[in-house]
Amino acid sequence: MTKKPKVAIATEFLTQMGGAQKTLEAILELYPDAPVYTAKYDPTKLEKTITSRKIIFPKDKFINKIGKHFFVFTMSPIFENFDFRDFDLVISDGTTWNKGILTKPDQLHITYIHTPPRFLYGYSREGTKWDKGPLRRFIYSYMANILRLWDYVAAQRPDFIVANSKEIQKRIKKFYGRDSTVIYPPVEVNYKTPDRKPDVIDKPYFLATGRLVTYKNFDILIEAFNKLGWPLVVVGTGSEENKLRAMAKENIIFTGRASEDDKHVLMEHSLGLINMVEDEDFGIVPIEIQAHGKPALVHRSAGHLETVTEGLSGMYFENLEIDHLVEKIKQFKKAIDEGKFDSNIIKENVQKYSKERFKKEFSDFVESKLS
Repeated sequence: MTKKPKVAIATEFLTQMGGAQKTLEAILELYPDAPVYTAKYDPTKLEKTITSRKIIFPKDKFINKIGKHFFVFTMSPIFENFDFRDFDLVISDGTTWNKGILTKPDQLHITYIHTPPRFLYGYSREGTKWDKGPLRRFIYSYMANILRLWDYVAAQRPDFIVANSKEIQKRIKKFYGRDSTVIYPPVEVNYKTPDRKPDVIDKPYFLATGRLVTYKNFDILIEAFNKLGWPLVVVGTGSEENKLRAMAKENIIFTGRASEDDKHVLMEHSLGLINMVEDEDFGIVPIEIQAHGKPALVHRSAGHLETVTEGLSGMYFENLEIDHLVEKIKQFKKAIDEGKFDSNIIKENVQKYSKERFKKEFSDFVESKLS
């Protein structure tokens, strides 16, 4: 294509700043004039890098109200009804609904998939009201069967698929029968951390950070540290926050929502990170802690096997049983105390996940498909 293509971007939800939104930020830097289409938008929860862009989203109050409770019925038609006729290239970035957008034969649609929807394919996920009671679980199971059919059909629509890890590449092949190209998402591996100590703690501590939701298994981690009595700092907010605070003993500190500066200061001065997610799609947080030269203790599964090297940049635990986790945390601390992890080697291990690397690989991939 000789002329500069007109680009649009479709992303599922713009209601928080997480790993998916960091990927979106990098894509937006590549295409500064591209409008962003999304199903839900809350500018109070987002960085200016996103809110400064042209955002197209449904403004009908009825749709948004229904969507809160019956999103499985409303999300797919929202994306299927967005009008992309004026664009040469549409990039969709997400997990479920946005890959189902409709484009013309002469348009190029590239989708970046963070994972096939966890809630449809048996992976651990955030709990919802549909988990409560046998009738709701039956309705959820019935709807999931229908949605899996739609999800398969939607996955055939993009011209090309990019996966965020080898783990996700395998899932895409298994559930959709499609080939894909792996481009790891961008991670801030050279963050300019302020030269100060944490405000919330003045003794050696372990760190855990992320959305405080059920499938992140913070409750199990808190039970383990209740037994150990060692300092743990938990960064993040979410639906489980009040429950977790209530069960935690005094050795566990919750920061709530933290700024990027505060989060990285806590990483810089921690002993290491513990990430409790099973079947992690990719896992940005363990990479962020390694960028500070600190090791990570993670579940031996999925994306963690790509991002954490046992004995070099961290350790694995095998299951979510409390006694097993306590023992693994003790072994992790012993290895740290004995200097088994080399900070410089750990930092070097994660340079391949930089934002600059992502932008170059993604831009090169898109250009190769446009030409």
